[in-house]
Amino acid sequence: QVQLVESGGGSVRAGDSLSLSCAASGRTTAPMTWFRRAPGKEREFVAAVKWDGTTYYTNSVKGRFTISRDNAKNTMYLQMNTLKVEDTAVYYCASAPRPFASMRAHFTAANYHYWGQGTQVTVSS
Repeated sequence: QVQLVESGGGSVRAGDSLSLSCAASGRTTAPMTWFRRAPGKEREFVAAVKWDGTTYYTNSVKGRFTISRDNAKNTMYLQMNTLKVEDTAVYYCASAPRPFASMRAHFTAANYHYWGQGTQVTVSS
């Protein structure tokens, strides 16, 4: 029942920065998460943030990306710095009906019920 809308994608050069946003139409205490799908590759977990602000990152973006959320605005953000060509992908916002019972559950796309339409991020050399 939660509707998610991503924004902020675009085309940048390697080493540049970009900021994505995900606005939720319904109020939620569940995790909000970023996944991405690169051309010719499977969808992969990028980062997640819980209601209390706890964050998780895939190793390839640690130290470069920062995920956060503003619960009052029902909005999640992804600040992407030092972008690489390998970061090129469609980025999707995802959430769930309720909080997960385990940490590992946050990393699996099949556990999410609500998805945004995706926003394209293209990084060129």
